[in-house]
Amino acid sequence: MDHSNRLETLVTQYENTLLRAALAILGDVSEAEDAVQDAFVRYLEKKPAFRDADHQRAWLLKVLANGCKSRLRTRKRRGTVELLDCYPAPDERSKEVLVAVMALPAKERAAVHLFYYEGYSTDEIAAILGQRPGTVRSHLSRARQTLRERLKGEDL
Repeated sequence: MDHSNRLETLVTQYENTLLRAALAILGDVSEAEDAVQDAFVRYLEKKPAFRDADHQRAWLLKVLANGCKSRLRTRKRRGTVELLDCYPAPDERSKEVLVAVMALPAKERAAVHLFYYEGYSTDEIAAILGQRPGTVRSHLSRARQTLRERLKGEDL
């Protein structure tokens, strides 16, 4: 299968996952969409060979995370975000939790998203975000504490 057909397959398979991750990191819909597009462009430029689907997904998320970090460095601002249908928020409580998560600082948001929504371990998140595992655990711990306070101390 050539790279353009593989790209079409990758877009179909990972577009929503990458968009949710980019939105969690950036907090801005239009920038998140641009970051996802940039990740797929990097795929076309690099033409990587993947061992398996997990390697493919991790590579795309790492490229996306690096692109998002670059965008955050140049942007130097915190934006608000619309809630997208791609985020699971079936009821008011879930929506309240999602709003609280999106109000977290970008590094904590990224760790929470990758841990809870994508199911990565702290070691895997560290590799994706280019951080130490202890740093990721700290971001998760701070995020949980902040969320407990914002959500009135309920168990998370």
